Amino acid sequence: MLVDDKNTVLYTDTEIAEHFNSYFASVFTHKDFSNPPLPEQLGDFRTFCDELQFDEMNVHRAISKLRSDKSMGPDGLAPKLLLETIDEISFPLYLLFKKSLNDTVIPDDWKQATVTPIFKKGSRNKAENYRPVSLTSIVCKLFETIIRDKLVSYLESNVLINNSQHGFRKGRSCLTNLLEFLDKIIGCVDSGENVDVIFLDFAKAFDKVPHKRLILKLRAHGIIGKVALWIEEWLNRRMQRVGIRGTLSDLVYVISGVPQGSVLGPLLFLIYINDLDCNIQNWILKFADDTKIFSRIKDQNDQDRLQQDLFKLIMWSEEWQMMFNVSKCKVMHIGKSYVQGQYYMMNHQLEEVVEEKDLGIMITQDLKVSQQCQLACNKASRILGLIKRTIMSKDPYILLRLYKSLVRPHLEYCIPAWSPHYIKDKDILERIQRRFTKMIPAIRSLSYEDRLKSTGLWSLEDRRVRANLVEVFNIIHGMSKINFNTFFEFSLNIHTRGHSLKLQKKRVHTDLRQHFFTERVINKWNLLPEETVTANNVNSFKRNLQKMYTDGSFQRLLKSA
Repeated sequence: MLVDDKNTVLYTDTEIAEHFNSYFASVFTHKDFSNPPLPEQLGDFRTFCDELQFDEMNVHRAISKLRSDKSMGPDGLAPKLLLETIDEISFPLYLLFKKSLNDTVIPDDWKQATVTPIFKKGSRNKAENYRPVSLTSIVCKLFETIIRDKLVSYLESNVLINNSQHGFRKGRSCLTNLLEFLDKIIGCVDSGENVDVIFLDFAKAFDKVPHKRLILKLRAHGIIGKVALWIEEWLNRRMQRVGIRGTLSDLVYVISGVPQGSVLGPLLFLIYINDLDCNIQNWILKFADDTKIFSRIKDQNDQDRLQQDLFKLIMWSEEWQMMFNVSKCKVMHIGKSYVQGQYYMMNHQLEEVVEEKDLGIMITQDLKVSQQCQLACNKASRILGLIKRTIMSKDPYILLRLYKSLVRPHLEYCIPAWSPHYIKDKDILERIQRRFTKMIPAIRSLSYEDRLKSTGLWSLEDRRVRANLVEVFNIIHGMSKINFNTFFEFSLNIHTRGHSLKLQKKRVHTDLRQHFFTERVINKWNLLPEETVTANNVNSFKRNLQKMYTDGSFQRLLKSA
């Protein structure tokens, strides 16, 4: 059930689809061609991205990565058809893509999108609580994939995307964002310093990107020539409609934004928001549009500098027509030894909070993880209860698949950033897995340890250690694109036993720092065998850990660490 702006209940699919379509269109940014700002020049370009070199093999490779179970686009072409005719269709599509790029002509079918409203949070009766995700032409997505890969290679090789951005980038993720953030915050607290964190919220960010200003940003990043012209044409005169249970609304023009659900959209958004942190004095981290700015606070001057950065961010948002939802921007004061300051955005005093969800993780003022443990437990418990009530089969294989795919991810999401060390917090998480193993009738009477052996499961505590070790491996070997020297340093003592990649233990002052990722993992990492830490890739590293777990050496490692 949906209600419109006049609180009239909408019953039919047609009414609901039209209302969603009207709302999604209402948030578009109306184009302002007067006095467009000049974007920051982010590099001294020796090379530009003006041509796009690709061949039939690039097209073949893009098709091979399609999933056959994905829905067809508005043009009616299904991924399964392309996969089954991959050898015959790769060359014709290559010619089509080459012609489209050279002539800057894009079929109208490629510019149409069927939008599915995806619920976010709040009341399900309000259209503003839904996110529009576009279903677009699969053929167009293939060419977008080729263009995106070339653009990413160009941007990364020329170091044009700021390191503050962790969204939609290889080697960066919610986890790397949270680890960098918490490492700085907990480091300050361990040194007895105070920190102010401001969580920022953009209003409908992906839908409000003005197309003309986006093209200016592309050119400022060295993306010019036919590539820029093709992207400009791809954005121009797009149309979308909303689909509800097979009922479609009328088509409306999309006058701003990057399509959510497209392949190119996320990358274009990163380019648009890339210079947000130019001239910012304090720490800033982004995951797409999720942004936070924070600073250690020693005196009033530090507070003033943070406030000045907020003024700069407001100026940026006004120039580039990407406004903040100020009522949802929050400030958190972390530390005990100073008078908490007040911060303003657009003459609005920011709300002070003692807890805030950031990238799906509950951050609290005391930086403890008890609330996050309870939050994860509640989510997992609800899904486990749903499985128990609705799945009639008690086949262990089926139940294990459901548990691993639907329940356990909630207990382990970004776990290196918030792994608990209090027994009460560990127990509340482990209790979920205990409940699950008792759902299998054949092993219900066994002890928990025997139930784990029977199902081949690790205890959640052991899996948390495994996740920590995997992340250290990724950081050391460059799979996680965050600065190793910020987190660790190699041990200089080469005369003791152990492998060649041992880490140095640092002095800490608080339990909070002692139990954070960068400290709690060192002893366990240093006890691993040489062949494990020097594995060729992360999958080989995981297989070695599994062998250690099977022969019992992993458990002995935990006891001796």
